[in-house]
Amino acid sequence: MLAVINVLGSMLMLFSVTYLMPIVTSLIYSDGLFVDFVYAAFGCLAAGAGLVALTRRHKRELRSRDGFLLVTLAWVFMSAIATVPFLIALPGLSFTDAFFEAMSGLSTTGATVLTGLDTMAPSLNLWRHALIWYGGMGIIVLVVAILPMLGVGGMQLYKAETPGPVKNEKLTPRITQTARALWVVYFLITLACIGSLRLAGMNWFDAICHAFSTMGLGGFSTRDASIGAYDSVRIELVLIVFMLISAMNFSRHFIAWQQRSLRTYATDAEARAMFWLLGVAILGVTVYIWMHGVYPSFWTCLRHVAFNLVAFSTTSGFVTQDYAAWPAFAPMVIVMLSCYTCNTGSTGGGIKMFRSLVLLRQATRELFLLVHPQAVTPVKIRNQVVSNHIVFAVLAFVVLYFGTVVTLTFMLLASGMDFISAFTAIIATINNAGPGLGVVGPASNYQGLTDFQTWVCSLAMLLGRLEIFSVLVLLTPTFWRK
Repeated sequence: MLAVINVLGSMLMLFSVTYLMPIVTSLIYSDGLFVDFVYAAFGCLAAGAGLVALTRRHKRELRSRDGFLLVTLAWVFMSAIATVPFLIALPGLSFTDAFFEAMSGLSTTGATVLTGLDTMAPSLNLWRHALIWYGGMGIIVLVVAILPMLGVGGMQLYKAETPGPVKNEKLTPRITQTARALWVVYFLITLACIGSLRLAGMNWFDAICHAFSTMGLGGFSTRDASIGAYDSVRIELVLIVFMLISAMNFSRHFIAWQQRSLRTYATDAEARAMFWLLGVAILGVTVYIWMHGVYPSFWTCLRHVAFNLVAFSTTSGFVTQDYAAWPAFAPMVIVMLSCYTCNTGSTGGGIKMFRSLVLLRQATRELFLLVHPQAVTPVKIRNQVVSNHIVFAVLAFVVLYFGTVVTLTFMLLASGMDFISAFTAIIATINNAGPGLGVVGPASNYQGLTDFQTWVCSLAMLLGRLEIFSVLVLLTPTFWRK
């Protein structure tokens, strides 16, 4: 335990560096928050240094279960520390709402309790979006590249935090090189997104903020009306492209960049399934709302469906229209797509396409075995056999996922929330997708929730970002036995 606290202290010291962007932004815009962010940075640095100093004699290589404990503690502590700028700059904001906003950023959920974003201090607005950018690839993966310099190994952290069921695949011989390689790719695509949004019509500040949100698939915006405030087809097309890029496995982007070839994408079963699913869903929902006369022309329907469906299904959560007002079938399809669309190793949330494919292949195998009980039919993905222990792990994850959704939904129902709002709020937060339907729909936000409801949604965001297992394993007696 003390060794975990030692590493946590090192991580908090490194987290203090994240305040540099809002500090510089505050100087540029003279928004009066420079001193506040400096105090917050030094407070974070001092807290980390204090933990390191108190536990310096207990530094050692982490075991696997240390990694699960550390990654959960790190996400909670960093979210708590990230509330400081909100509490200072927005005196009327409660700690509950400030923690929700910080957790929403670091978990790349993009749900917000704040209004008046159009006039918010630039440094505070950038801080919200920077949290998503850091959380997108995973602050822990960033730290994995640096902690070895402090004498601490990182493989256990990488396995505990990296999204998806296949966590032992390494792109380079050393885990630190893998983390750095992923961050280089992440950074370069972010620059491309910033430049594209600027060319599409955004100013530099908005382009940077929205690129951070897009790469982390978080969905925070500098406008209360989100992307709908720009009413620009070019901006929407740029965001669709980069949301799809961010929803794909980043190891594919690294391999494509390393080999200077796009061939790796053609062999990616997850990416192919994602594009087929989105293509069919966009066409189907477009025809559906066009037949119901929601918009005057088919092309207007296609524009609004394509953007909002891609945004929510990739768990980004950007909004241009109040799709909750569409006929009920359409918004429910959009909400449920967020469970399955994103690829393993992406910055998105949900069950992930890999698990969905495994479940589909397993169901197909069981149906086949009913007719041919003596047949040998292994589950295959990417023309490779998926071992039974991975199939069982996927089944266990899905059981825990839906069990968690049901449990948290009933907690919100018990607090007085209506069913549609409660169910979609949990789906949106556990998938790290942002807005739901009902009182938390795209035309509103999470500001109207009670403190209890807000904490339930914060828990859902944490569970979703760390993919449930990493958190729930801490509740088992076996974990704490020596």
